[in-house]
Amino acid sequence: MKLANRFFLSVGLGCLSPLLWAGDVPGSHDLQDVPRLADAQIVDYTVQPDIERIYPLGSIRKISGRLRFEGQVNARGQTTAITYELPAEHTANEAFTAAREALQAKGAELLFWCQARDCGESSLWANEVFGNSKLVGSDEQQSYLLLRRAAPEQNQLVALYSINRGSRKAYLHVEQLESIADLGELLPTSATLQRQLKSTGTLDFPKLTAEPDAPWLTLISRALNLDTTSRVSLTGNQAQAWRDALIKNGVRAARIELGDSQTQGLHIELLR
Repeated sequence: MKLANRFFLSVGLGCLSPLLWAGDVPGSHDLQDVPRLADAQIVDYTVQPDIERIYPLGSIRKISGRLRFEGQVNARGQTTAITYELPAEHTANEAFTAAREALQAKGAELLFWCQARDCGESSLWANEVFGNSKLVGSDEQQSYLLLRRAAPEQNQLVALYSINRGSRKAYLHVEQLESIADLGELLPTSATLQRQLKSTGTLDFPKLTAEPDAPWLTLISRALNLDTTSRVSLTGNQAQAWRDALIKNGVRAARIELGDSQTQGLHIELLR
């Protein structure tokens, strides 16, 4: 059973009412589709009706007093920020995985995903990005994820940041931004696609129903070539066209097989 399902079961036995979370910040509540570990408590909760946010799409560092990262998403709108302190028997990664799986099960699309030192310094994420010193911890025990919710809520972004502190306290920080403007097309990074493929074993692109287009072809080929020892299978109504295009784009033919199942769009499965 997936982590998210186990946590839903743990809260399903009479703990879903906000009235029962006695340790929560007054007036706070969970976000839709983001599960809470049993006995986790909301220790910080803010709602800002109109604020501009910048969410990094890369490892962050500070040079000459300024934050630097490879890419970013800029959006303005209502932002809800929730910080959970987790029970001692669970790690931050467990809460992070449960939240990610639950959001993806509802169709949310990954835009960026990093873990440990690949994210940069924890202190920068805590203080500069999220403005919450509780989130400072070990660089080796942090995870960050930015997702875009599925239609009809495609103009909502959800950011997850989890950390284990040296004090053995663990936190999950969740932010949701409801953009006042259309976010347009947002593409994930190649490293994020590769991390998802290795972690979950699959990549699903239900919108890719036509022949390969250049931006997605570049992203997927680069993602596959980040691990040249892996083999994958492709399924979908344009699977053959995608296989041919990926080979022309530098992915070895021996690494790509065609599957026989019927799927909408493009489905990639990790074979080894």
